[in-house]
Amino acid sequence: MEISGIISAIIIGIVIGVLGRLAVPGRQHIGILWTIVIGIVAALIGSALAAALGVADTKGVDWIEWLIQIALAAVGVAALSRVKVRG
Repeated sequence: MEISGIISAIIIGIVIGVLGRLAVPGRQHIGILWTIVIGIVAALIGSALAAALGVADTKGVDWIEWLIQIALAAVGVAALSRVKVRG
């Protein structure tokens, strides 16, 4: 992976993580770095899932892929926030 790929993964991770965090109601007890990590992981898993479903490469904006990624990020943020509160 080239440096441009790493930078774009971080930027996409930030966007996906923040959107996932906004989708979860209430206060989350995790920091911005965890939000970025969750966003990057959600983006990677969401892209793989969208490819498996055959909706990854469409003409125009891949809205279904984005929705999958944001939903995964929201689940990740909520899950990690609950773990942090209990721990």
